[in-house]
Amino acid sequence: MHFIGRRRRAMRRRDLLIIATGGLALGFRPYSSLSQPFRVWKMGFLAHGNEIFYQPLFDRLKELGYEEGRNLIVERRYAEGHADRFQQLAKELVQQNVDIIIVVTTPAALAAKNATTTIPIVFPNAINPVETGVVASLGHPGCNVTGGAIPTAELSAKRLELLKQMMPDLSQGIVLWNEANPSVSLGWRDTQNAGRALRIVLDPQRVREPADFGPAFAMLAQKRPQVIIVFQDALTLQHRDEIIDF
Repeated sequence: MHFIGRRRRAMRRRDLLIIATGGLALGFRPYSSLSQPFRVWKMGFLAHGNEIFYQPLFDRLKELGYEEGRNLIVERRYAEGHADRFQQLAKELVQQNVDIIIVVTTPAALAAKNATTTIPIVFPNAINPVETGVVASLGHPGCNVTGGAIPTAELSAKRLELLKQMMPDLSQGIVLWNEANPSVSLGWRDTQNAGRALRIVLDPQRVREPADFGPAFAMLAQKRPQVIIVFQDALTLQHRDEIIDF
């Protein structure tokens, strides 16, 4: 299956995945070995914020000959924890005529998908991409979006089983999660189901943007649950230091 970019360049799905993951898969040829004229590639990068763990992607691309400032331009757009900004940011990337868009969170993937049907969109790891509408199916995405997938049902059950083994008297807890991320909402559903099976009562503590964390911490301190489960996504990762210090 091929994707056709805005400049009518065909790129294989596998090659897009390899580029997005830093060329770690076998068979990706360094840029310097390609028998083609020199050109400058333009990548869109859409995320909540700039995180240090994104850097290995660009380091690996440089090793393969795709060097920012030489033959690679990276158009970075950050929502700064506000998911409602992704729509406009995705439109900006499309207007910049990028060759590919890398998205780091489900709201960004959905925004990019709504903004273009031709530019390849790659997500490193999406939570429940089928149920959230990012792709039609894992085997046949059916659009210009591709990437890795993380199922939440099995992970939710295993997480609670491990907690129950560590704390046999565990009967109640609170789940801190980003309500603005539809994939995390599905994770909350699956965790609730797993909790019922283990007779653990779980209450939600929802956040949607950075300003919500202060009140959330105050509520958690007041309720004093046996355990706090934090669903990882781009927003909660941005506030990981505050969560750990709580």
